[in-house]
Amino acid sequence: MAAPALGDPNFARTVVLLLDHTDDGALGVVINRPTVVEVGSVLPSWQPFTNQPGVLFQGGPVALDSALGLAVVPGDDEPVGWRRVVDHLGLVDLDTPPEILGVDRLRIFAGYAGWGPGQLENEMAEGAWYVVGLQGDDAFTDHPDQLWRDVLRRQGGDLALMSTYPEDPSLN
Repeated sequence: MAAPALGDPNFARTVVLLLDHTDDGALGVVINRPTVVEVGSVLPSWQPFTNQPGVLFQGGPVALDSALGLAVVPGDDEPVGWRRVVDHLGLVDLDTPPEILGVDRLRIFAGYAGWGPGQLENEMAEGAWYVVGLQGDDAFTDHPDQLWRDVLRRQGGDLALMSTYPEDPSLN
C-alpha cells in the first residue's frame, strides 16, 4: 500500500497486489484504479466473465498497452491458462478461450507496476510503502475508490490513523 506521502502520482493512494518478487525485481498490479474503458471494447470475449464495474483497471505505469487478467478459480485444480499467485487467486493467460477457465471472479488490468532489483526494498526502507496482507475480495471489491482507506483502517493502530490523512495536507 502506498504511504500517504508517496510523491509519485502513478502510485498515490494505491493498493498494489504483488504478483512476483525475485532477485531480479518485483511485479504487481494496482487493484484500486478503475478506468472508464469497458473490457468489451478491448477484449470482447472476456467482458461476460468480468466482475463489475466491467472496466479495465490501470494496473500500473508500465506497458499500458498490455493486459493482465487476475482471476479466482473454484476448486484445487489449476486450469489451463491460469497460474496460481496465492490460494485460488491467479493470473490468466488472456489468449486462452475464457469459456474453458471457469473463473469465479475476474478483473483485467492495463499495464502493471514494476520495480528493478532492490528498488522496492529501498522504497519500503524510505517509508513509501506499507506491507499488509490481502484479505477476502480486496482485488475484486465493488468499491475500489474506497479500498486504500478501508485497508488502512482495518490494520489498526498508526496505520488506521493514516486512513484519515488528507489528500492535500496543505489545505488542512
